Amino acid sequence: MRLLVQFGAVALVAFGGSAITGAAGWNVPLTLVSGFATAVLSLLVYAWAVRRTEHRAPVEVDVAGAAPAFGRGLVIGLGMFAAVIANIAFLGGYRILGWGSPAGAVALFGFTAAAVVVEELLFRGILFRIAEQRLGTWASLVLTGLLFGAAHLFNANATLWSGIAIAVEAGFMLAAAYAATRNLWVPIGVHFGWNFAQGGIFSTSVSGTDAPQGLLDGVTSGPFLLSGGEFGPEASAYSVLAGVVVTVAFLWLAKRRGNLVPPRRRRATAATLAG
Repeated sequence: MRLLVQFGAVALVAFGGSAITGAAGWNVPLTLVSGFATAVLSLLVYAWAVRRTEHRAPVEVDVAGAAPAFGRGLVIGLGMFAAVIANIAFLGGYRILGWGSPAGAVALFGFTAAAVVVEELLFRGILFRIAEQRLGTWASLVLTGLLFGAAHLFNANATLWSGIAIAVEAGFMLAAAYAATRNLWVPIGVHFGWNFAQGGIFSTSVSGTDAPQGLLDGVTSGPFLLSGGEFGPEASAYSVLAGVVVTVAFLWLAKRRGNLVPPRRRRATAATLAG
């Protein structure tokens, strides 16, 4: 029931925010304000739902230490995409034609904030966290990662490969980031940096989404596995490789910190033997 209550509450806010943002039609101030309002309200509703259903403080979204944690994630996300686009450009799959649209980048800033916060709350804060308590870290990571990839199959220009790519480079990686840090601010920062770099800076398609131009006037071309085709660089083999590398790093950190959770059945058996 707590999963349903929490998921339903955040999804309701997301639905309303999406409707308002869609009605804004990429109007810069309206998209910026509605995007940030959706992000903030989603966090508040999530915190309320956790307190109501789990009778505890929602420490995973605690504002204390949020800024540095978000900042660390942001640097990782921006760095990841910069490395991916640099490799694509090196092989001729991406070119910068000039300056793009600062106004478009501002609108994308608000849009990205809403999308990222809602997705992290739903998939990592609720689905992964609650499933992990029963299934353990590994099974929960695979399950929620695949669900995250499947959710993107409904996007424009999506293919089976793009869904698999999203599952690996985002679903698995962001769950690993939460497992390593036990807060949502790092995965929110990674996700925001990755998405905003794609659309807001380099003006590439973000998960097949049609959006205004970002800071740079850039174009992608070349083979699908190089550039990601119309879905965008997230379907590039370079993005998958980057996601695998960062996922392994986060899981190594989670293991080192003792944050990997075994399945409930194994925990119960270990407790029985210890008793």
